[in-house]
Amino acid sequence: MFVVEVDRENYEYDVHSLVKAFYPEEQVSVLIPEMREEKKEQLRKLSRMRIRLSEEGAEILLDGKEYRWEWQDAEQGGEGREKARKDGFKRFLYRTLKEVTGRVLPWGNLTGIRPTKIAFQMLEEGKGNQEILERYRVRHDVTREKAELAVEIAGRERALLASVGPGGGQEEGYSLYVGIPFCPTTCLYCSFTSYPVSVYRKDMDSYIDCLIREIAYAAERYRDRRLDSVYIGGGTPTTLEAGQLERLLASVRERFDCSTVKEFTVEAGRADSITKEKLQALYRQGVGRISVNPQTMNQNTLDIIGRKASAEQVEAAFYLAREVGFDNINMDLILGLPGEGEREVQHTLDRVVEMAPDSLTVHSLAVKRASRLNQWVQENGVSMLQNTDGTMRIAAEGARRLGMVPYYLYRQKNMSGNFENVGYARDGKLGLYNVLIMEEKQTIVACGAGSISKRVYPDGLIKRSENVKDV
Repeated sequence: MFVVEVDRENYEYDVHSLVKAFYPEEQVSVLIPEMREEKKEQLRKLSRMRIRLSEEGAEILLDGKEYRWEWQDAEQGGEGREKARKDGFKRFLYRTLKEVTGRVLPWGNLTGIRPTKIAFQMLEEGKGNQEILERYRVRHDVTREKAELAVEIAGRERALLASVGPGGGQEEGYSLYVGIPFCPTTCLYCSFTSYPVSVYRKDMDSYIDCLIREIAYAAERYRDRRLDSVYIGGGTPTTLEAGQLERLLASVRERFDCSTVKEFTVEAGRADSITKEKLQALYRQGVGRISVNPQTMNQNTLDIIGRKASAEQVEAAFYLAREVGFDNINMDLILGLPGEGEREVQHTLDRVVEMAPDSLTVHSLAVKRASRLNQWVQENGVSMLQNTDGTMRIAAEGARRLGMVPYYLYRQKNMSGNFENVGYARDGKLGLYNVLIMEEKQTIVACGAGSISKRVYPDGLIKRSENVKDV
């Protein structure tokens, strides 16, 4: 265990994120002043790092060696002093850990999930690409490759959001999310709210009844606003039977004015839940975009992570969706899965390129505390999860072979290789909902167990409301 003691609150998230990124094989605990004294005393004896912050600067004691930092002029006063000091401290901590470990993180000292926000905001302010790249390099130690990716994506996001009105349709537009929290099985890496369909099948009709009541309520409350996109996610929505899917989607169309909807997505997700009847039900109800998600096309890995559908079943489901008429199909992949290196990733991309989906979402594996993968890592070691520059480039090259460009990006805690998730798409197939939720420019009304509504006010204030998780 890697224990860090910090003498000031509100720094623990950034400290934990950066230390964990440099020491991925360690369990990291951060001690702060408000923590119970008995717990601190218990962990303090394991402490490897101590951080002190004062009016003069910051001091790090790591493995018996001392590192010092004095606040710069810009961090001494003014309205943004605390933010400037925190940014300065993060640079100091990052460069200290870089010196000690000899490692370089692709996203430098950035710890948030939306690193493209910097580029997006600076473009909105009229700043040029070179100035933005310099900000990433000087303030955040981001590699040039990642900084250029952020700028490229931010430009595409702005163009896509312009299609729904000023500010991404913030004042009058909104999006609807509907959650179906059932899955055939729970995958090794998953921490989402999901319930095994084998146990909960008897409750699914009742769940839909309740969901339709909630949908009716949301439609009434938002009757004077413009609906821009609909996203049915999960879980795995296609665990529902064809008739249940049709009933749910018909209720959305009946209660909302869908004439303004620019994108209607359903995550078909797991190939072992897809049938021709379900795809036809989706198509009849006007769903235009679906996902068929293999995660990997290597059968051994599919077995390890608990995906019951074979690689051949994924291909069959994909071509069946094409046969039904879908011309906007996304596929999700995960890099850094157990035992997968460049050869396995190349095999997956080669098979995906043969199928030729319309968009591709490439995830870097994130080890979530609530997932079974967390226990798996403790038993097998984090070295079994290898995501590298090489595997990321193989995925990017596969997207390029498909004629796709990167259009949205986000990060998660504890990502393999400290990389990112990137959405790629062909021209005209960029996922609007993905950008709206990432850039937080529009209200998301969320229905269903485990969903989270996000209200975006005209002044930029954002408030979240979590729905009950229990089915």
